[in-house]
Amino acid sequence: MDAIRTQHLTRRFDGEHGVIDLDLVVPAGGVYGFLGPNGAGKTTTIRLLLGLLRPQAGSIALFGKTANAIGAGALKDVGALVESPSLYPHLSGRDNLEISRRLLGAPHTRIDAALERVDLRADAQRKVAHYSLGMRQRLGLALALLNEPRLLILDEPGNGLDPAGTLDMRALVRSLAADNGITVFLSSHLLAEVEQVASHIGVLQAGRLRYQGRLDALRDRLRGRLLLETAQHDVLIGCLHDLGEQAHRTSDGRIEIIEPRRSDAELLRDLVQSQANVSSFHRERPTLESLFFDLTNQAETES
Repeated sequence: MDAIRTQHLTRRFDGEHGVIDLDLVVPAGGVYGFLGPNGAGKTTTIRLLLGLLRPQAGSIALFGKTANAIGAGALKDVGALVESPSLYPHLSGRDNLEISRRLLGAPHTRIDAALERVDLRADAQRKVAHYSLGMRQRLGLALALLNEPRLLILDEPGNGLDPAGTLDMRALVRSLAADNGITVFLSSHLLAEVEQVASHIGVLQAGRLRYQGRLDALRDRLRGRLLLETAQHDVLIGCLHDLGEQAHRTSDGRIEIIEPRRSDAELLRDLVQSQANVSSFHRERPTLESLFFDLTNQAETES
């Protein structure tokens, strides 16, 4: 069963901002990275999922239950951290959780469980005013976990974190999915961080979904550069030209082949038969950042 499934979800604003015919499919139990440039519609999508906006068309289903207007009943299995958490700085971390626990009607044991999960038990009695930004983000996550959600929606949870805080957040997101079975829907502009934790991604551009699926499948679809290394650059480039391949020397001293006519295996065989001096032959593994810009630039060209 999918944690989130939307069909033709649409919400437009003046100036054509919003989302259009959005068909999200978020598998249960993993981390789904939701990406897009500023203004693409990511925040609008999250507000629709959380019932903070009403769609003009389309439907939303959470764990198979469809709701035309997302309400408290549909959101009982959902926790959310949208940008910076709303906290009472003059109260302790534990007291902040206690206020939310009472509103939720959750048992007292949930507080210790949430603090343990985000590694804040030792600092639970400190005033939030004395918390670092990373600790505040973790406390915000603890608030989102009080109702023991099956789905956790995070909007830019790494905003403003230092490297140590970013590392902690990455480990926490991984453990929530891997160890606790929580589906994490993660919207972030930190592409390198999303690449570390997400199994599936969706790329939004101008309100429309440009790609959705496994990250590995996207890498297979958009192969990286084919790079060769040699001690005889001019000789190897000449050999490649004789084989009908376009090649040039890169700024870092390697040779790049542009859109090879042969498969990698066939090209390597032909180079060996030509007795070309090749010390390295490999595909550059495309980063999520390069894949993201390929998709969004392609979408701009098509529009």
